[in-house]
Amino acid sequence: MPYQDILYDKRDGVATITINRPNVLNAFRAETVEEMLAAVHDADDDKSIGVIVLAGAGDRAFCSGGDNSSRDGGYGGRGLVGMPIEELHSAIRDARKPVIAKVQGYAIGGGNVLATVCDLTIASEKAVFGQVGPRVGSVDPGWGTAYLARLVGEKRAREIWFLCRRYTAAEAFQMGLVNKVVPAAELDVEVESWCREILALSPTAIAIAKRSFNADSENIRGIGALGFEALALYYGTAEAKEGTAAFVQKRKPNYRR
Repeated sequence: MPYQDILYDKRDGVATITINRPNVLNAFRAETVEEMLAAVHDADDDKSIGVIVLAGAGDRAFCSGGDNSSRDGGYGGRGLVGMPIEELHSAIRDARKPVIAKVQGYAIGGGNVLATVCDLTIASEKAVFGQVGPRVGSVDPGWGTAYLARLVGEKRAREIWFLCRRYTAAEAFQMGLVNKVVPAAELDVEVESWCREILALSPTAIAIAKRSFNADSENIRGIGALGFEALALYYGTAEAKEGTAAFVQKRKPNYRR
């Protein structure tokens, strides 16, 4: 399929999916998610591909989450919240190939969730992680919350969501959100090195290992399904709409009036 919002490249056993919206810090809209979903499925179906890399265009951001300029009670596409983001999360987990998040800059909100859901995350020293949902009238149930707690622990996960702070790459590494941190100039080489190591191993053994890891946390998919039903209702409330309006108008939201 032709792509507008992403760049999709396959070479030497590696499929690279790059969110190509640097003017909005690679925030995703409904079309972006559809294109990423199609690319993940294509890469998973291609027997010549052994690793999938998820990246963001430019040097400022991996992904800053959902594009709030396209949200007004939803994102205008299909699915419970107007874009099939929960399907994309499932596709990343269900792919038989490891999915690596290459994070060179901001991984905020839904971008932080994407990095969380990926099997491995390699970050530049300039990377910044964190959640923003409660600031803009949104939240990511399931993988973005319950699974995050699996990676960083309950106390830290609650801190990330309840305070909406930002964390350096070094802090993200320390809490278990990132596998490796390297200087910005070395990020591409480091990701390539990890891909080559994976490609030298048995693809079937890796697929079985990934399925085994996933099985232990598969109940979170059900939590997410329930959560997205609630999220669809929440997006229609005055409270959620105040978050979107405040973001667009560049002002502090007033949630408690």
